[in-house]
Amino acid sequence: MEADIEAAHKDRGEPISLAEPFLIGTDSRFRGSLTDLAFELAQKSAGLRRSLPESLLRSLADLVRAMNCYYSNLIEGHDTHPVDIERALKHDYSKDAKKRDLQLEAQAHVAVQKWIDNGDLNGRAVTSDGIREIHRRFCELLPEDLLWVEDPETKERVRIVAGELRRKDVRVGQHIAVSPGAVPRFLKRFEQVYNSLGKTDSVLGAAAAHHRLVWIHPFVDGNGRVARLLSHAMLRETLDTGALWSVARGLARKVDGYKSHLATCDNTRRNDLDGRGNLSEEALAAFTGFFLEICIDQVEFMESLMQPDRLRARILLWAEEEIKVNALPPTSGSILEAVLYRGELPRGDAAGVVGAGERHARRIVSALIRRGVLASESQRSPLRLVFPAALASRWMPGLFPEKVNMRI
Repeated sequence: MEADIEAAHKDRGEPISLAEPFLIGTDSRFRGSLTDLAFELAQKSAGLRRSLPESLLRSLADLVRAMNCYYSNLIEGHDTHPVDIERALKHDYSKDAKKRDLQLEAQAHVAVQKWIDNGDLNGRAVTSDGIREIHRRFCELLPEDLLWVEDPETKERVRIVAGELRRKDVRVGQHIAVSPGAVPRFLKRFEQVYNSLGKTDSVLGAAAAHHRLVWIHPFVDGNGRVARLLSHAMLRETLDTGALWSVARGLARKVDGYKSHLATCDNTRRNDLDGRGNLSEEALAAFTGFFLEICIDQVEFMESLMQPDRLRARILLWAEEEIKVNALPPTSGSILEAVLYRGELPRGDAAGVVGAGERHARRIVSALIRRGVLASESQRSPLRLVFPAALASRWMPGLFPEKVNMRI
């Protein structure tokens, strides 16, 4: 038994050069077009953030986390709608055990991304410790049934240990990952490459690191999810995105292309025109372009949803319909419009906005808070807008599929 364990943990001495190139070099024939995409992404992402009031950033980031979680789970074959994710965040779980487990999985993903969005991973996202912490934080929150995976060949059930590097050989499709004992060496090189880049290389590196981490395959399970969270962290820090958009939505919408590109990046160099490393530079460049174009598309999509006039019209139309069926008090739309225009609304200003007494204004504000469309840090703090997942199909159409028969 001890001999078997030692053999399983053995470093077979694979050279680090097997994973090269880790980056698209400055002298690469693909570099120019990819640099253009990186600049375009940086400009568009900065423009989106500048266009929004500071007070809306937090509310939108909360919704984007649920969206990111939904699409990342979807890539893994788990369909947990953001409405159910939002319920889980309020500890409202399904009575069905399997659905409840998926809600807990989603809750874990959102918690890890919130930790990233708060800046707690800044400066160490690509370090071995940072990568392991992403995995550990996620797995520690999973229910027991989701901590077991089955080897597709041997059918052996293996338990996932939070934050622990794998102790056995793995094969993904045609790719045989490096030996378990070699993983720490490859992660050290990973950190050396990606932790000392300038802005342009960091943007390009977010795509390259995404594949190279999956190629190293440091964990028994969860590598794809960790890679997507890592990409989110790298782009958030490099571009100061404010967590207002997510690449996961775009990857999930083009999941076949995404998985195909990842598989192609496993291929070795074809000829002397395909870079100087062991792996294909052309394949890595193609995935980098695919990845950056998806990022740009997602920024543009969020920008279109957040255009002030269109967003205002959608929200006010919803408010009018709610008022007509007595679900909200009259003039509720005026409060929402004021919050949208100003970014946040001091509670003392509500009476002036609706042209009524303070008691009536408080009744309107309370109704909007109960509906989950307004929130504040305390009873004296300014009011800010909230984007409930249950209303996303009305307020931000296309963000994710509408859930039928949902409670609002």
